[in-house]
Amino acid sequence: MKIISILIIMFLASNCSEQNKNTAQTAVNTDPIEVPVQQGLERAYFASGCFWCVEEVYEGVIGVSESVSGYSGGHTKNPTYEDSNTGKTGHAETNEIIYDPSVVSFKTLVDVYFASQNIEQVNGQGPDHGSQYRSIIFYQNDNQKKIIEDKITKLTEEGYHVGAQVKPFQKFWIAEDYHQDYAKLHPTHSYIRGVSIPRFKKFAQKMPQVIKPEAQH
Repeated sequence: MKIISILIIMFLASNCSEQNKNTAQTAVNTDPIEVPVQQGLERAYFASGCFWCVEEVYEGVIGVSESVSGYSGGHTKNPTYEDSNTGKTGHAETNEIIYDPSVVSFKTLVDVYFASQNIEQVNGQGPDHGSQYRSIIFYQNDNQKKIIEDKITKLTEEGYHVGAQVKPFQKFWIAEDYHQDYAKLHPTHSYIRGVSIPRFKKFAQKMPQVIKPEAQH
């Protein structure tokens, strides 16, 4: 009788393990959601540390009309700054890049992404640490995924250990109003002066050809 009971427990445990495995695989293989083109403008989504910094970087790129700060990559609805900062929502500070594909390509935006960060840093950028600051590059279709993978392959061949995650895009949640255009509205803030501006300048030195004339510091 004991042997039968043990066998039943082992069978149930095996089934549970297999179900969990299948669930994980389903999550990994979730199909990306493609955002429709609106008035000729497309949208791309990148997480790379503090969204104040990323917003400033992309808004300085020719062909980008706007960079919106928000949250993505997590499992909760309507995340707030306070919630995401706990690391329990799974979300990372993310930027929605609204751009004109006839002026700047997704490939160039990916180049900007890696040129404006510490490629090898995991779970953070610069002084910001934690899963909410991790680097994630989101793709909306197979073409974007290939562009990202090709770039990572190239960087790996150059000797980098790429820390960014690659995920199918699902949902972008816009951050609170006070986070929008933060660097532009608070140029003397200690973080902006000590982190955001130096990060932008370092990026601009690597890709001066993509910088808007008015964005030069």
